[in-house]
Amino acid sequence: MAQQDVTKPDSGTHVFAQDITLHTYIKDVDFMTTPTDAMNPEETLARWRAEEAAVRARLQTAPGVASPAQVAGRSGLQIFQALLAGEIPPPPMAVTLDFTLVRIELGFAVFQGQPGFSHYNPMGTVHGGWFATMLDSAMGCAVHSTLPAGKAYTTLELKLNLVRALTDAVPLVRAEGRLVHSGRQVATAEGRLVGPDGKLYAHASTTCLVFDQTS
Repeated sequence: MAQQDVTKPDSGTHVFAQDITLHTYIKDVDFMTTPTDAMNPEETLARWRAEEAAVRARLQTAPGVASPAQVAGRSGLQIFQALLAGEIPPPPMAVTLDFTLVRIELGFAVFQGQPGFSHYNPMGTVHGGWFATMLDSAMGCAVHSTLPAGKAYTTLELKLNLVRALTDAVPLVRAEGRLVHSGRQVATAEGRLVGPDGKLYAHASTTCLVFDQTS
């Protein structure tokens, strides 16, 4: 049974391709995470598409895995900035599942994805694994963005609540991940998956293990 989400997003300033924009949030209503501009879903969708196009124009075209030399001496946030600047390749998983990082700041990450027929389960809706991957990516990157150079992380626990079915009739969704706690060895984060009309499709939490990165 779907559970009603009661977590309220904080207002914040988010970095988008090295630009800064301010987004103000209001109270949730019936599974909604309602940005003020979500009162006009068409305008929100157009803005989301424009932001993704601007990000993709800077990304490397071929996916891959950054070499140790490419990330050496860089903090987590600097690694993501390098990815958005086209200095290191985007991960193969993002190409396979058709989503991409669109915003990053210290302790906050946003991924944007397009639900497609290739993501469907036998019941004719997007598979829960796609929800989970989007949210795991957003929450994990929110954690990673706070780590200094030489530190890495891995997911220890992922808890996911699916509150709405998703189909390819929804043109785009965003997974927002926000850091909750960062310790010496353990970090936690929360996430939510939303559409351009402000509807909430899933919310999640994660616990990550933080450790020294080996060469």
